[in-house]
Amino acid sequence: MSEKLIFELSKEGRCGFSLPEIDVPTKESLIPDKYKRDSEPSLPEVSEVDVVRHFTKLSLLNYHVDFGFYPLGSCTMKYNPKINEKLSRLSGFTAVHPHQLEETVQGSLQLMYELGELLCEIAGLDEITLQPAAGAHGELTGVMIIRVYHKKKGHSRSKILIPDSSHGTNPASVTLSGYKTVQIKSDENGLVDLVELKKAMDEDVAGMMLTNPNTLGLFETNVVEICNIVHEKGGLMYMDGANLNALCGISRPGDVGFDIVHFNLHKTFSTPHGGGGPGSGPLGVKKELAQFLPLPLVRKDNGKYSLVYDRKDSIGKIHSFFGNFGVMVKAYAYLRMMGEEGLKEMSECAILNANYIKKSLENLYFLPYTQHCMHECVFSGRNQKEKGIRALDIAKRLLDFGVHAPTIYFPLIVPEALMIEPTETESKESCDQFIDAMIKIAKEPTDVVKGAPHSTVVKRLDEVKAAKDLKVKY
Repeated sequence: MSEKLIFELSKEGRCGFSLPEIDVPTKESLIPDKYKRDSEPSLPEVSEVDVVRHFTKLSLLNYHVDFGFYPLGSCTMKYNPKINEKLSRLSGFTAVHPHQLEETVQGSLQLMYELGELLCEIAGLDEITLQPAAGAHGELTGVMIIRVYHKKKGHSRSKILIPDSSHGTNPASVTLSGYKTVQIKSDENGLVDLVELKKAMDEDVAGMMLTNPNTLGLFETNVVEICNIVHEKGGLMYMDGANLNALCGISRPGDVGFDIVHFNLHKTFSTPHGGGGPGSGPLGVKKELAQFLPLPLVRKDNGKYSLVYDRKDSIGKIHSFFGNFGVMVKAYAYLRMMGEEGLKEMSECAILNANYIKKSLENLYFLPYTQHCMHECVFSGRNQKEKGIRALDIAKRLLDFGVHAPTIYFPLIVPEALMIEPTETESKESCDQFIDAMIKIAKEPTDVVKGAPHSTVVKRLDEVKAAKDLKVKY
């Protein structure tokens, strides 16, 4: 990289700040000698403009959703409205402390209560915990609730069913909760195979974890029957809500038979995702399971908000205090701004964008499942592989067109998978830019694609060597 380290920019005597002389008495004796420095800290000496330019240049080396299109399938990397950030930084939210008396944080408790009500309404559920810190944490909480539910009924069950297209966090949550995973194959349409499900479903199955729409971007058209099959044997239905972006205002999971659903506030409801900040994975349940939710819960009584700690069957705390409150503020602001009609339009636009990309590229990239998709579509690079080009090569070449790569090699049931989720925040022009790039890549010589990226600061890496012989400059 051409940009030097901040220490390499240092020039003796250069300073980027100026502080006034101390105008109050100082008492160094208050600091024990063992905490005092023997020498000045080794810090770079740079001017303010050096610092600003240095870190601005570094920020441009990283691709992010504010920079351009980020079609990372199954992760809903949508643009985050900046008003959400501004509202979450109001002092009334940032200056509160979880140990304060309930009477002094009524506004914060009201926000949490109303956020929970909105999420329950969206999903068709009865009660909710906001504690989980992410989707996978919500999954773990949900499976823990499944376990105590069966224990309360005197059942001893050992298995959880998951489709072969599931997110990898599903079997992880199952294992961490002490269950065995039983995988259900997909049928020729990419949906849960009902014949296989019926074979696997018995009274030793505690429940099923199902993503809907699934990771192929397809709505499980037999979802009501799937729920009935599991319920008839006493099992519970858990919906992985990572793809809820496609359902808002269209289908409520609770109405079709799901008992438990987690929400990704950092995906569906537009708060920074991944390196942009903490996540939040609230978990909603039907009323029969409410007694098992983690505590505390927020209660409203005669216009006053308080915290509930008196449910003896609760699984206990799964997060310090109440969850990642700042993320809740952003999601609440987003929901209030969007409203019922806005949320439905959000999902409709996400579906429209995904199908537009699918239709535009289906003659150049192999499409294993041809029916209309929901919020994302999954291609296979098998046609390109015949020319020696892998999905990884296509992903790297996209960087030369100023577009982030989609998810590759997932779901595992699609060879050379290219999983594309445009989200609803992208315009037709953004989608067209991506489509044009994919068309050009499909027609380019093999050596051009396999040598990519050509225009980025860091060029083609040897992935095996980079993983095994990692060197970090410091």
